[in-house]
Amino acid sequence: MSNLLWKSLVVSPAVLGATLLVSTTAIASPNTTTEVSPAEKASVAEVVQQPEILAQTTIDQVNRYSNEGNQNNSQSQVTSVSQFSDVQPTDWAFQALQSLVERYGCIAGYPNATYRGNRALTRYEFAAGLNACLDRVNELIATATADLVTKQDLATLQRLQEEFSAELATLRGRVDSLEARTAELEANQFSTTTKLVGEAIFAVTDAFGGTTGDNNNTVFQDRVRLDLQTSFTGRDVLHTRLAAGNAQAFLLTDDAGFGINSAEGTQTFEVSSTGNNSVRIDRLTYEAPIGPAQVYLAASGGRHSHYAAVNNPYFFDTTDGGNGALSTFASESPIYRIGGGAGIALNVPLGRGQGILGNSSITAGYLASQANNPGLGQGLTNGDYAALGQLNFSVGDRLALAATYVHGYSASGALFDSGTDGAVGTAAVGTGQANFLGNAAGLATGVATPSSSNSYGVSAAFRPSDKLSISGFISYHDVAGVGAGDDYEAWSYGLGVALPDFGKKGNVLGVFAGAEPYSFNRPGFGGNNDIPYHFEGFYKYRVSDNISVTPGVIWLTSPGQNSDNDDAIIGTLRTTFTF
Repeated sequence: MSNLLWKSLVVSPAVLGATLLVSTTAIASPNTTTEVSPAEKASVAEVVQQPEILAQTTIDQVNRYSNEGNQNNSQSQVTSVSQFSDVQPTDWAFQALQSLVERYGCIAGYPNATYRGNRALTRYEFAAGLNACLDRVNELIATATADLVTKQDLATLQRLQEEFSAELATLRGRVDSLEARTAELEANQFSTTTKLVGEAIFAVTDAFGGTTGDNNNTVFQDRVRLDLQTSFTGRDVLHTRLAAGNAQAFLLTDDAGFGINSAEGTQTFEVSSTGNNSVRIDRLTYEAPIGPAQVYLAASGGRHSHYAAVNNPYFFDTTDGGNGALSTFASESPIYRIGGGAGIALNVPLGRGQGILGNSSITAGYLASQANNPGLGQGLTNGDYAALGQLNFSVGDRLALAATYVHGYSASGALFDSGTDGAVGTAAVGTGQANFLGNAAGLATGVATPSSSNSYGVSAAFRPSDKLSISGFISYHDVAGVGAGDDYEAWSYGLGVALPDFGKKGNVLGVFAGAEPYSFNRPGFGGNNDIPYHFEGFYKYRVSDNISVTPGVIWLTSPGQNSDNDDAIIGTLRTTFTF
């Protein structure tokens, strides 16, 4: 107990300091008209002369220009008190422009294609509508249809232009400035089809509780991912993701102080870590629609959760680690951790929004872990693989259900390995009894037995309100090996409750509980038949649009499926930077 208190005191200043550091840095139909003479046409052209570069001036654009740099304050860039002066519906200017709008069809200045004649307009809104009419008349002149413009309308336009010259000049100046800045960005960007999406995770974490606490120290870990997202058609996306990290999972120990072969408590940013911050490509995938279907093609680093709905909102994070739950167990059902690598998947809708199947779809995918290896027992079809089939169904936007089946084959040593190659110890979730593929003899020597598995799972997500989300899953796994004593069964289940926007928009309070994958009565595993329960709570605090701080706790009971082992508690302060 004294050791637990001492470690708490050691970690507390680091946690507090990291929080203060992050918080401080982050705050930082036209009518028939009178004929117009050629000389008058020249006069018209002079009246409606426009700048060389013009952009579409909708009201939304005007607002964006005014708000640029400060999206939270619509009046942040007021440059003149005249901006606050309204043009009333009773004013001559308002009625004159309304008449022009109706007769010349110059309504491009308004997002809903109406003049909004039932309310007063700010001078900038009025200038936007006036500018649209000037553009329209200029267009009529350019197409030799200036005879459609009356002398009276020309005089009206000239008077309006003179009275609102300041607003028009400011509006056009901002458009020109925006065009220039856009041209500069386009000239200097490295690609017109690719954008960079980055994520960096800093985590201060420690393990407490009995022997596990005694055998682990406070650590400061990181993981960085740079995702180059390329689109060639606007509907497809090519992910080329680089990753580096130094995160390692804590060693869980038994009551005697010896290490337990278990992946319980593994945190998301620890999965597939390079260990020493070396850089590698950890995802190379392409997604595109083909007819009604969505196709997913993975060359490397493919995961079932990339293309299949996991139905675990606020706990699951599409980048797997920075904004959802702390642990791999709470983030998604373990069934999606069976296999991975290279392959193909399809998502096909079964209905068109009507009838009992109107909101359903079917998902099918195949991923192979050694697809690039031409050796015997390797390759796309003879090596480790996992084939997934899933039926998805939703009721509006409040309830989502899924039934999942995965058939897998692996000789790599762990059932829930997320497609990583290797022997014992590569599991991403669950106990050693639920993961190890082989018998007691293989466990003693560290040699796995090739095994096939059939896994079945159901998941559901229910959102009764915008401030509450409930999700859960259950999975059953039937594993068959080639030797005697290799067959076993495994189970897992979990339930989570999330409160989005708790305390502040963008924040999330989440609580998750369940049983990590476990297996009973496996010979050679000591007859440990206690359920390893997992309890987790976290609070993601959104410091800014690009920074979040997430303190959280993971409590593990009966580590290694043995209640004689001391409970383990993992405390983490995770800071995530997105850009």
